[in-house]
Amino acid sequence: MEIVPAIDIRGGRCVRLYQGDFGRETVFADDPVEVACRWQDEGAHRLHVVDLDGARDGWPVNADLVRRIVATVRVPVQVGGGLRDRPSIERYLDAGVDRVVLGTAAVKDRALLTEVLAEHAQQIVVAVDARQGVVAIEGWQEETPLAAVELVRELAVLGVTRVIYTDALRDGTLEGPNFPAIENLMARASVPVIYAGGVSSIGDLARLASLGLEGAIVGKALYTRDLDLREALEVLSPAGRPEEGVSA
Repeated sequence: MEIVPAIDIRGGRCVRLYQGDFGRETVFADDPVEVACRWQDEGAHRLHVVDLDGARDGWPVNADLVRRIVATVRVPVQVGGGLRDRPSIERYLDAGVDRVVLGTAAVKDRALLTEVLAEHAQQIVVAVDARQGVVAIEGWQEETPLAAVELVRELAVLGVTRVIYTDALRDGTLEGPNFPAIENLMARASVPVIYAGGVSSIGDLARLASLGLEGAIVGKALYTRDLDLREALEVLSPAGRPEEGVSA
């Protein structure tokens, strides 16, 4: 299972929000590029960058900073936040972004989703962000009537090749993943799933790996040092199985 450090950008700085609440922000660094280099140096094989301003405002507000990250690091970078039209998506892909993450657009603009999947299927990831199983969009500010599990099934039919499932109520809390929700999703999903939300220990990662997840995005636990990235990468095998002696 791939362990992917998260770099959330707001106002040009590296921050973490509590449960996606823009009023509950902790700033961890003034330079997201420096943070990206730190996670690369500690062994990350991929980075997950989110433009929080873009997610809320509907366009890639921190695009220049994202491009600086992509140009500086050597590892693949996946980027989400404010990608609501094809030119924005194409500009990121042309800049070297490995995967673009669509959230609101995937729910509200199926024509756009179908169009970009036709040309860039392997580089399109859909973010399924949920509170109590219900999908939230517009930077998690708006709830929809969609059930997360059903949305994942619909996306698979449309040709989406992977999804990121985030439990918004666990995000930034260090309370551990919502394992019942993940197990329910994995029992029905027919595409690879990357999980985010509440991961706080190697035990959490080992248990996620045992469920067959393709990856886990880790944010706050890395910044608070509750979780050491080097140690986590050493403990979890490339095949996604916990090494012998690691208990979930």
